Amino acid sequence: MSAVSASGRPVLKVRDLEVRFSVKREGLFAKPSQLYAVDGVSFEIAPGRTLGLVGESGSGKSTTALAAARLIPARRGHVEIDGVDVLSLEGEALRQQRRNVQFIFQDPYSSLNPRLRARDVVREPLDRLGIDSPAERASRVAELFRDVGLRPEQERLFPHQFSGGQRQRLGVARAIASRPKLVICDEPVSALDVAVQAQILNLLRRLQREHGLTYLFISHDLGVVQHMCNEVAVMYTGRIVEQASRVRLFTRPLHPYTRALLSSVPSADPTLDSRAGRILITGDPPSPIDPPQGCRFASRCPIAIERCRSETPPLVAHEPDHRVACHRAGEPIGADATRTH
Repeated sequence: MSAVSASGRPVLKVRDLEVRFSVKREGLFAKPSQLYAVDGVSFEIAPGRTLGLVGESGSGKSTTALAAARLIPARRGHVEIDGVDVLSLEGEALRQQRRNVQFIFQDPYSSLNPRLRARDVVREPLDRLGIDSPAERASRVAELFRDVGLRPEQERLFPHQFSGGQRQRLGVARAIASRPKLVICDEPVSALDVAVQAQILNLLRRLQREHGLTYLFISHDLGVVQHMCNEVAVMYTGRIVEQASRVRLFTRPLHPYTRALLSSVPSADPTLDSRAGRILITGDPPSPIDPPQGCRFASRCPIAIERCRSETPPLVAHEPDHRVACHRAGEPIGADATRTH
Protein backbone atom coordinates (compact mmCIF):
# COMPACT_ATOMS: atom_id res chain seq x y z
CA MET A 1 0.00 0.00 0.00
CA SER A 2 1.41 3.35 -1.01
CA ALA A 3 1.53 5.88 1.81
CA VAL A 4 1.26 8.94 -0.38
CA SER A 5 -1.49 11.30 -1.44
CA ALA A 6 -2.40 12.47 -4.91
CA SER A 7 0.24 15.18 -4.47
CA GLY A 8 2.82 12.50 -3.74
CA ARG A 9 3.07 13.42 -0.07
CA PRO A 10 2.25 11.37 3.05
CA VAL A 11 0.64 13.14 6.00
CA LEU A 12 3.29 11.76 8.36
CA LYS A 13 6.72 10.58 7.26
CA VAL A 14 9.17 9.29 9.88
CA ARG A 15 12.70 8.20 9.00
CA ASP A 16 15.35 6.68 11.31
CA LEU A 17 13.85 8.25 14.44
CA GLU A 18 15.86 7.81 17.62
CA VAL A 19 14.96 8.83 21.17
CA ARG A 20 17.26 8.27 24.13
CA PHE A 21 16.95 9.28 27.76
CA SER A 22 19.82 9.88 30.15
CA VAL A 23 19.80 7.55 33.15
CA LYS A 24 20.98 8.66 36.57
CA ARG A 25 24.42 7.31 37.53
CA GLU A 26 24.40 4.55 40.10
CA GLY A 27 27.61 5.79 41.72
CA LEU A 28 29.97 8.74 41.73
CA PHE A 29 32.41 7.10 39.33
CA ALA A 30 29.92 5.17 37.24
CA LYS A 31 29.70 5.92 33.55
CA PRO A 32 26.60 7.80 32.38
CA SER A 33 24.07 5.55 30.70
CA GLN A 34 21.34 6.06 28.14
CA LEU A 35 18.01 4.34 27.70
CA TYR A 36 17.31 3.42 24.08
CA ALA A 37 13.58 4.22 23.95
CA VAL A 38 13.21 4.45 20.15
CA ASP A 39 15.96 3.12 17.93
CA GLY A 40 15.75 3.77 14.20
CA VAL A 41 12.00 3.75 13.52
CA SER A 42 10.65 4.55 10.03
CA PHE A 43 7.09 4.61 8.66
CA GLU A 44 4.59 6.69 6.66
CA ILE A 45 0.85 7.35 6.85
CA ALA A 46 -1.22 8.34 3.81
CA PRO A 47 -4.06 10.89 4.05
CA GLY A 48 -7.28 9.50 5.46
CA ARG A 49 -5.61 6.28 6.62
CA THR A 50 -4.83 4.75 10.01
CA LEU A 51 -1.52 3.19 11.03
CA GLY A 52 -1.54 1.14 14.21
CA LEU A 53 1.50 0.90 16.48
CA VAL A 54 1.27 -2.21 18.65
CA GLY A 55 3.51 -3.94 21.15
CA GLU A 56 3.83 -4.67 24.83
CA SER A 57 4.36 -1.98 27.46
CA GLY A 58 7.74 -0.30 27.12
CA SER A 59 8.13 -1.10 23.42
CA GLY A 60 8.36 2.60 22.49
CA LYS A 61 4.94 3.18 20.91
CA SER A 62 3.95 6.32 22.81
CA THR A 63 7.50 7.67 22.84
CA THR A 64 7.59 7.42 19.05
CA ALA A 65 4.37 9.44 18.80
CA LEU A 66 5.51 12.07 21.30
CA ALA A 67 8.80 12.56 19.46
CA ALA A 68 7.04 12.82 16.09
CA ALA A 69 4.81 15.55 17.56
CA ARG A 70 7.82 17.40 19.05
CA LEU A 71 6.58 16.91 22.61
CA ILE A 72 9.85 15.22 23.58
CA PRO A 73 13.23 15.70 21.88
CA ALA A 74 14.52 13.24 19.30
CA ARG A 75 18.21 12.34 19.29
CA ARG A 76 18.22 12.10 15.53
CA GLY A 77 16.00 11.28 12.57
CA HIS A 78 13.62 13.00 10.20
CA VAL A 79 9.92 13.76 10.72
CA GLU A 80 7.67 15.44 8.16
CA ILE A 81 4.02 16.37 8.71
CA ASP A 82 2.31 17.31 5.47
CA GLY A 83 5.70 18.01 3.93
CA VAL A 84 7.02 20.21 6.78
CA ASP A 85 10.22 19.15 8.58
CA VAL A 86 8.96 19.49 12.16
CA LEU A 87 12.22 18.60 13.92
CA SER A 88 13.83 21.76 12.56
CA LEU A 89 11.05 24.13 13.67
CA GLU A 90 11.48 26.56 16.55
CA GLY A 91 9.53 29.39 18.18
CA GLU A 92 6.40 30.67 16.47
CA ALA A 93 6.77 28.27 13.53
CA LEU A 94 6.67 25.32 15.92
CA ARG A 95 3.70 26.79 17.80
CA GLN A 96 1.73 27.17 14.58
CA GLN A 97 2.62 23.63 13.57
CA ARG A 98 0.85 22.39 16.74
CA ARG A 99 -2.52 22.91 15.07
CA ASN A 100 -1.65 20.14 12.59
CA VAL A 101 -1.02 17.46 15.23
CA GLN A 102 -3.44 16.76 18.06
CA PHE A 103 -3.75 13.96 20.64
CA ILE A 104 -6.59 11.85 21.99
CA PHE A 105 -5.26 10.56 25.29
CA GLN A 106 -5.86 7.32 27.16
CA ASP A 107 -7.48 8.65 30.31
CA PRO A 108 -10.54 10.89 29.80
CA TYR A 109 -10.59 11.59 33.54
CA SER A 110 -7.21 13.30 33.77
CA SER A 111 -6.76 14.72 30.24
CA LEU A 112 -9.46 17.39 30.62
CA ASN A 113 -9.07 20.58 32.66
CA PRO A 114 -11.57 20.18 35.54
CA ARG A 115 -11.85 23.96 35.98
CA LEU A 116 -13.14 24.62 32.46
CA ARG A 117 -16.66 24.16 31.21
CA ALA A 118 -17.05 21.66 28.39
CA ARG A 119 -17.38 24.32 25.71
CA ASP A 120 -14.15 25.95 26.89
CA VAL A 121 -12.33 22.59 26.91
CA VAL A 122 -13.18 22.13 23.23
CA ARG A 123 -12.52 25.76 22.37
CA GLU A 124 -9.16 25.98 24.14
CA PRO A 125 -6.94 24.96 21.16
CA LEU A 126 -8.76 27.49 18.94
CA ASP A 127 -8.07 30.27 21.46
CA ARG A 128 -4.45 29.29 22.06
CA LEU A 129 -3.60 28.98 18.38
CA GLY A 130 -5.64 32.00 17.28
CA ILE A 131 -7.81 30.01 14.89
CA ASP A 132 -10.95 31.74 13.52
CA SER A 133 -12.77 34.76 14.99
CA PRO A 134 -14.48 34.58 18.43
CA ALA A 135 -17.90 34.18 16.80
CA GLU A 136 -16.60 31.47 14.49
CA ARG A 137 -15.07 29.65 17.45
CA ALA A 138 -18.42 29.49 19.25
CA SER A 139 -20.04 28.15 16.07
CA ARG A 140 -17.22 25.62 15.66
CA VAL A 141 -17.69 24.36 19.23
CA ALA A 142 -21.44 23.87 18.67
CA GLU A 143 -20.69 21.99 15.44
CA LEU A 144 -18.15 19.75 17.21
CA PHE A 145 -20.60 18.89 19.99
CA ARG A 146 -23.04 17.69 17.35
CA ASP A 147 -20.32 15.77 15.51
CA VAL A 148 -19.29 13.76 18.57
CA GLY A 149 -22.82 13.09 19.83
CA LEU A 150 -23.08 15.56 22.72
CA ARG A 151 -26.11 17.78 23.33
CA PRO A 152 -26.00 21.61 23.12
CA GLU A 153 -27.03 22.03 26.77
CA GLN A 154 -23.98 19.99 27.84
CA GLU A 155 -21.67 22.79 26.72
CA ARG A 156 -22.18 24.48 30.12
CA LEU A 157 -21.26 21.42 32.20
CA PHE A 158 -17.90 20.67 33.81
CA PRO A 159 -15.95 17.48 32.97
CA HIS A 160 -16.87 15.76 36.26
CA GLN A 161 -20.53 15.95 35.25
CA PHE A 162 -19.93 13.65 32.27
CA SER A 163 -19.59 9.87 32.12
CA GLY A 164 -16.30 8.32 31.02
CA GLY A 165 -17.49 7.83 27.45
CA GLN A 166 -18.83 11.38 27.26
CA ARG A 167 -15.53 12.74 28.54
CA GLN A 168 -13.70 10.88 25.81
CA ARG A 169 -16.13 12.37 23.29
CA LEU A 170 -15.07 15.77 24.66
CA GLY A 171 -11.45 14.74 24.15
CA VAL A 172 -12.18 13.75 20.57
CA ALA A 173 -13.93 17.08 19.91
CA ARG A 174 -11.00 19.00 21.36
CA ALA A 175 -8.53 16.99 19.26
CA ILE A 176 -10.23 17.72 15.94
CA ALA A 177 -11.18 21.34 16.74
CA SER A 178 -8.13 22.83 14.99
CA ARG A 179 -8.74 20.68 11.87
CA PRO A 180 -5.41 18.86 12.30
CA LYS A 181 -3.58 17.01 9.56
CA LEU A 182 -2.81 14.18 11.99
CA VAL A 183 -4.59 12.87 15.09
CA ILE A 184 -2.55 10.67 17.44
CA CYS A 185 -4.79 8.27 19.34
CA ASP A 186 -2.79 7.03 22.35
CA GLU A 187 -4.71 4.06 23.81
CA PRO A 188 -7.93 6.10 23.43
CA VAL A 189 -10.35 3.42 24.68
CA SER A 190 -8.31 1.29 27.10
CA ALA A 191 -9.74 3.09 30.17
CA LEU A 192 -13.35 2.59 29.07
CA ASP A 193 -15.87 -0.22 29.47
CA VAL A 194 -16.12 -2.61 26.53
CA ALA A 195 -19.53 -1.34 25.37
CA VAL A 196 -18.33 2.27 25.52
CA GLN A 197 -15.11 1.32 23.70
CA ALA A 198 -17.15 0.20 20.70
CA GLN A 199 -19.07 3.49 20.66
CA ILE A 200 -15.88 5.58 20.70
CA LEU A 201 -14.19 3.45 18.04
CA ASN A 202 -17.21 3.75 15.77
CA LEU A 203 -17.24 7.50 16.39
CA LEU A 204 -13.57 7.76 15.38
CA ARG A 205 -14.20 5.80 12.19
CA ARG A 206 -17.21 7.94 11.28
CA LEU A 207 -15.30 11.18 11.87
CA GLN A 208 -12.45 9.87 9.75
CA ARG A 209 -14.83 9.19 6.86
CA GLU A 210 -16.63 12.53 7.17
CA HIS A 211 -13.59 14.76 7.72
CA GLY A 212 -10.78 12.83 6.00
CA LEU A 213 -8.84 12.46 9.25
CA THR A 214 -5.50 10.66 9.41
CA TYR A 215 -4.76 8.62 12.55
CA LEU A 216 -1.67 7.24 14.23
CA PHE A 217 -3.34 4.70 16.50
CA ILE A 218 -1.42 3.33 19.49
CA SER A 219 -2.74 0.27 21.28
CA HIS A 220 -1.83 -3.04 22.88
CA ASP A 221 -5.29 -4.45 22.10
CA LEU A 222 -5.05 -6.37 18.84
CA GLY A 223 -8.84 -6.62 18.51
CA VAL A 224 -9.11 -2.83 18.57
CA VAL A 225 -6.26 -2.50 16.09
CA GLN A 226 -7.87 -4.97 13.71
CA HIS A 227 -11.10 -2.94 13.84
CA MET A 228 -9.48 0.47 13.35
CA CYS A 229 -6.31 0.27 11.27
CA ASN A 230 -5.45 -0.01 7.58
CA GLU A 231 -1.83 -0.86 8.32
CA VAL A 232 -0.08 -2.16 11.43
CA ALA A 233 3.51 -1.78 12.70
CA VAL A 234 4.63 -4.09 15.52
CA MET A 235 7.23 -2.64 17.90
CA TYR A 236 9.58 -4.49 20.23
CA THR A 237 12.11 -2.74 22.49
CA GLY A 238 12.22 0.46 20.47
CA ARG A 239 12.22 -1.01 16.97
CA ILE A 240 9.64 -1.97 14.38
CA VAL A 241 9.97 -5.73 13.81
CA GLU A 242 7.10 -6.14 11.32
CA GLN A 243 4.85 -3.86 9.29
CA ALA A 244 2.08 -4.81 6.86
CA SER A 245 -1.50 -4.17 5.87
CA ARG A 246 -4.05 -5.18 8.50
CA VAL A 247 -5.29 -8.14 6.47
CA ARG A 248 -1.82 -9.45 5.68
CA LEU A 249 -0.53 -9.05 9.23
CA PHE A 250 -3.47 -10.82 10.84
CA THR A 251 -3.65 -13.63 8.26
CA ARG A 252 0.05 -14.17 7.49
CA PRO A 253 2.33 -12.82 10.23
CA LEU A 254 6.01 -13.57 9.58
CA HIS A 255 7.90 -12.45 12.70
CA PRO A 256 7.92 -14.88 15.68
CA TYR A 257 7.00 -12.06 18.07
CA THR A 258 3.99 -11.02 15.98
CA ARG A 259 2.90 -14.63 15.69
CA ALA A 260 3.14 -15.05 19.45
CA LEU A 261 1.09 -11.88 20.03
CA LEU A 262 -1.64 -13.02 17.65
CA SER A 263 -1.72 -16.54 19.08
CA SER A 264 -2.46 -15.09 22.52
CA VAL A 265 -5.65 -13.37 21.38
CA PRO A 266 -8.64 -15.37 22.70
CA SER A 267 -11.27 -16.50 20.23
CA ALA A 268 -14.86 -17.56 20.72
CA ASP A 269 -14.41 -20.05 17.87
CA PRO A 270 -12.85 -23.29 19.22
CA THR A 271 -11.93 -24.32 15.67
CA LEU A 272 -9.70 -21.27 15.33
CA ASP A 273 -8.08 -21.94 18.70
CA SER A 274 -7.19 -25.50 17.79
CA ARG A 275 -5.90 -24.57 14.36
CA ALA A 276 -3.59 -21.78 15.56
CA GLY A 277 -1.49 -23.30 18.34
CA ARG A 278 -0.56 -21.06 21.23
CA ILE A 279 3.04 -19.82 21.08
CA LEU A 280 4.40 -19.22 24.55
CA ILE A 281 7.18 -16.65 25.01
CA THR A 282 9.04 -16.87 28.29
CA GLY A 283 11.39 -14.41 29.96
CA ASP A 284 11.52 -10.63 29.87
CA PRO A 285 12.55 -8.15 27.16
CA PRO A 286 16.22 -7.11 27.25
CA SER A 287 17.25 -3.99 29.13
CA PRO A 288 16.78 -0.83 27.05
CA ILE A 289 19.81 0.63 28.83
CA ASP A 290 22.14 -2.10 27.58
CA PRO A 291 20.47 -3.66 24.52
CA PRO A 292 22.08 -6.88 23.27
CA GLN A 293 23.93 -7.36 20.03
CA GLY A 294 21.90 -8.87 17.21
CA CYS A 295 18.12 -9.33 17.31
CA ARG A 296 16.63 -8.02 20.56
CA PHE A 297 14.02 -10.77 20.53
CA ALA A 298 16.58 -13.58 20.20
CA SER A 299 16.72 -14.46 23.92
CA ARG A 300 12.97 -15.14 23.93
CA CYS A 301 12.50 -16.46 20.40
CA PRO A 302 11.59 -20.17 20.03
CA ILE A 303 13.40 -20.46 16.68
CA ALA A 304 16.47 -18.26 17.23
CA ILE A 305 19.81 -19.42 15.87
CA GLU A 306 23.34 -18.17 16.52
CA ARG A 307 23.12 -15.64 13.70
CA CYS A 308 20.17 -14.00 15.48
CA ARG A 309 22.35 -13.28 18.53
CA SER A 310 25.21 -11.70 16.60
CA GLU A 311 23.65 -9.98 13.55
CA THR A 312 20.89 -7.38 13.71
CA PRO A 313 18.22 -8.19 11.13
CA PRO A 314 17.23 -5.21 8.93
CA LEU A 315 13.59 -4.34 8.32
CA VAL A 316 13.20 -5.48 4.70
CA ALA A 317 10.37 -6.41 2.34
CA HIS A 318 9.68 -10.16 2.33
CA GLU A 319 6.45 -9.76 0.36
CA PRO A 320 4.82 -6.74 -1.32
CA ASP A 321 3.89 -4.16 1.33
CA HIS A 322 5.13 -6.47 4.09
CA ARG A 323 8.36 -5.63 5.93
CA VAL A 324 9.94 -7.90 8.53
CA ALA A 325 13.11 -7.68 10.65
CA CYS A 326 13.90 -11.37 11.14
CA HIS A 327 16.53 -13.80 9.83
CA ARG A 328 13.99 -16.64 10.00
CA ALA A 329 10.84 -14.82 8.92
CA GLY A 330 7.94 -17.17 8.27
CA GLU A 331 9.72 -20.36 9.32
CA PRO A 332 7.60 -22.90 11.22
CA ILE A 333 7.07 -22.58 14.96
CA GLY A 334 5.75 -25.67 16.71
CA ALA A 335 2.51 -25.46 18.68
CA ASP A 336 3.12 -24.62 22.32
CA ALA A 337 6.72 -23.81 21.47
CA THR A 338 8.62 -22.52 24.47
CA ARG A 339 12.14 -21.40 25.19
CA THR A 340 13.83 -21.40 28.55
CA HIS A 341 16.98 -19.50 29.49
